[in-house]
Amino acid sequence: MYKLLIKCICFPAAAMLIIFLLNIPYQKIDDAKYLDLQKYDMLGNQINDIQIANIGSSHGAYDFNYSDLEYRGFRCFNYANVSQTYNYDYAILKEYGDYMAPGSVLFIPVSYFSFNNEVTTDSEAQALSVKYYHCLSPKNMPDYDLFTDIVTTRLPILSAGEDILELFPQLSLTVYAADTGDDVAEFQRRAEERYNRHFANKEQYFLPEREQELRDIIRYCQEREIAPVLITTPFSKYYRDLVSDEFLSEFSDKVNTIASDMGVSYYDYSYDDRFRGNLDYFSDSDHLNEEGAAYFVRILESEVTELYVIARNFQ
Repeated sequence: MYKLLIKCICFPAAAMLIIFLLNIPYQKIDDAKYLDLQKYDMLGNQINDIQIANIGSSHGAYDFNYSDLEYRGFRCFNYANVSQTYNYDYAILKEYGDYMAPGSVLFIPVSYFSFNNEVTTDSEAQALSVKYYHCLSPKNMPDYDLFTDIVTTRLPILSAGEDILELFPQLSLTVYAADTGDDVAEFQRRAEERYNRHFANKEQYFLPEREQELRDIIRYCQEREIAPVLITTPFSKYYRDLVSDEFLSEFSDKVNTIASDMGVSYYDYSYDDRFRGNLDYFSDSDHLNEEGAAYFVRILESEVTELYVIARNFQ
């Protein structure tokens, strides 16, 4: 009986010790997966009193290059992350919005999938949720779960899955990326892939909760003297031409109604002639490259009234 008791204590203790020891090196591997979230660490340290910023999913993350404005002394920040939906946009603002200055401008991208979800599978949705445990406090984390918090931020080894192989390089699987190329035929093929990701097998394109979250974001800004600006970023013609006129009409009505109700501006660059046929500005069918994103911001500076007010008030 005594030996059995010893085994019952020692085996679990040994297992926990092994998990703890493996977790130490794996923590570095896990942290490397979320390097894009380290930008939030600069808030309150290197970055304060932000004058121009944006939220959003990949269209926000890639389509705003503020380098020219920053060179001239403006304080800018990109709150966006790939696949970030309005509920996480709102959570990010509640966590970090206090670093924006009164009188500042916040661009709110409104993409064709914004009133739905860009993620297409349960595993993608779960991975998206897990990501935000690394940058949001429990009070702002949508659908916060203590167990998920523990296994993703304290003991990520418990949720490592096949990533645990990275602890043992000789066992790791090597994946080679395909050469996507930059010819028109390949660009068209990738445009179809993006279109199918955003539109295929979705029962509803306009979820009421997403619209409410967008209105909450606008209201958050207005209560803090931040000027919210709705914007649809440039798309190439190869992506835009796949979208039905029926959807475009409903999308336009939806966004313009929200803008009118909330008293905010809406700028639509989705079919802008300066971009739609110029592949040199795109990294793929609906995302700008660095050059295109810098050109886009220069256009915004000259055409968006709210940025003119920023220049007048802060310089």
